[in-house]
Amino acid sequence: MAHTLELYFDFSSPFAYLGSTQAEALAARTGATLVLRPMLLGAVFKAIGTPDVPLMTWSEQKRAYYLKDLMRWAEHWGVPFRFSSRFPTNSVKALRTLLALPEPRRAAFMRATFRAMWAEDLDIASDETLRALLGEVGVGGADADAALARIATQEIKDALFASTKRAIEAGVFGAPTWMVDETELFWGQDRLPLVERALQK
Repeated sequence: MAHTLELYFDFSSPFAYLGSTQAEALAARTGATLVLRPMLLGAVFKAIGTPDVPLMTWSEQKRAYYLKDLMRWAEHWGVPFRFSSRFPTNSVKALRTLLALPEPRRAAFMRATFRAMWAEDLDIASDETLRALLGEVGVGGADADAALARIATQEIKDALFASTKRAIEAGVFGAPTWMVDETELFWGQDRLPLVERALQK
């Protein structure tokens, strides 16, 4: 029986960006079904009593270490990375845009949006950037207009709220979080070897 691999993420997290670059290949290697779970990380932090931007509460030494570590992981996986000058960012519109898309388009939009934030230093809160990203994944013209219009609807707002609530109820406390078969939780891009082992059982 195939395993299910849920990826809880927010575009605002550089760790989630790095993990997301490996998610589809990991699912393919293990035969798992990848399920994308966008969430508002700030709402998760608020629910569990964590500061809105934990990184900003760290010591200068710890922040310097983690920046180097992010670069190490990017080099390890051969993916582009530069720490965004727009961090922390408001990712609400980008997350809603993803949810406004048909399911088959979401993975490509996730990849494009993470890259825009964490490799190209673009403003993912901008309608102009979101429209360009939609075009990259084959959603242009009237379809892009419709997708961007949907992000203001109650349906899409409720979908993001429900996905975030699901994350909180599942015990998520950071991004990326991986959930194998809705039972085993792993946090961080650096836990992927353990996630893969769980998917191979």
